[in-house]
Amino acid sequence: MDFAMDARTEELRERLLDFMSAHVYPAEAVAEEQRAELASPWDTPPVVEELKAEARRRGLWNLFLPDGKYGAGLTNLQYAPLAEITGRSPHLAPTALNCAAPDTGNMEVLAQFGTPEQRERWLEPLLAGEIRSAFAMTEPEVASSDATNIETRIERDGDAYVVTGRKWYISGAMNPDCRIFIVMGKTDPDGADVRRQQSMVLVPRDTPGVEVRRAMRVYGYEDHSHGGHAEVVFDRVRVPVSNLVGEEGGGFAIAQARLGPGRIHHCMRLIGMAERAIELMCRRAVSRTAFGKPLAAQGQVHAWIADARVAVEQLRLLVLKTAWLMDTVGNRGAHTEIQAIKIATPRTVVDVIDRAVQLHGAGGVSQDFPLAELWAAARTLRLADGPDEVHQRSLARRELKRYA
Repeated sequence: MDFAMDARTEELRERLLDFMSAHVYPAEAVAEEQRAELASPWDTPPVVEELKAEARRRGLWNLFLPDGKYGAGLTNLQYAPLAEITGRSPHLAPTALNCAAPDTGNMEVLAQFGTPEQRERWLEPLLAGEIRSAFAMTEPEVASSDATNIETRIERDGDAYVVTGRKWYISGAMNPDCRIFIVMGKTDPDGADVRRQQSMVLVPRDTPGVEVRRAMRVYGYEDHSHGGHAEVVFDRVRVPVSNLVGEEGGGFAIAQARLGPGRIHHCMRLIGMAERAIELMCRRAVSRTAFGKPLAAQGQVHAWIADARVAVEQLRLLVLKTAWLMDTVGNRGAHTEIQAIKIATPRTVVDVIDRAVQLHGAGGVSQDFPLAELWAAARTLRLADGPDEVHQRSLARRELKRYA
């Protein structure tokens, strides 16, 4: 395994670092000021569109998509250090580069499973950053950590599918630019194979019967920059049969194909979030004095910083190994490592950010520093794309099989 950056990655990395310093970090405060003046808190601040235009001009666009026909054609290993950098400003940088979830996963689904007509109507404007999208799987009435539990129905009626169900925490759905939902539901609820009961269909937001009911908060945050997380009701929503993604009964497999890259992308960005927390921790430590000496001279602070550095280096190596395996033996061959990083990374990064919050005192939980939002985002990722316990269960069963 060779994790050294090749020439193309290094060049993109330098370009991205300059973009972050010159444009993204200064735009963080600007975006907040502009948002307060918008007609709706879910509208996009003008500075975000400026960032997107600048990113395209610099060739920092659609870096996540390995398919060279649609994206930058980078491998997972090449993309990893770039995604990490965007994680330092998770509410602005991924969107600026058109590399933000859930659009990334939805574009991957359309590129891999969409028909030519679906790609033309939805994938192309998503690739251009002209619209946003949402992925509707999680439901409030069932334990959605087990995707076979979902109750939303997708029933065939002549040349249409009728979608009925209630979803929540549907990321990006509050954004007015969100024009399309990929909805997972059951087309064959009584089928013998519980993993072949589900299908996915494309549901345009303006279809009669679609109601974006309310925004769901995350630790008190509405996450405006991300496009929010919404409760969405589908009340006998009719869409053409041609809106089926892939084949009937293929929904579970498509979801797994979508979530593999999504999980590693989250972990890549989480490492960037941890790096920013360490930077803020160190700057705070050398600038503040308590009990007659700088915080940087306190032994407990030394331990926090050292432990954080060790933890981040360990995580980075595991994520890079996972990326390398995905590139060389495929997502299935990297299954154990994908689960391992999904367990370890959010949990560890939450702890790193929490130490940074502690070092900042009251400032750490305030809006004057990004730490509180970083903590909420990292903690949420212990649930998103499968909670820790689901991955622990699967990984442990795989390990135990070797001794059965």
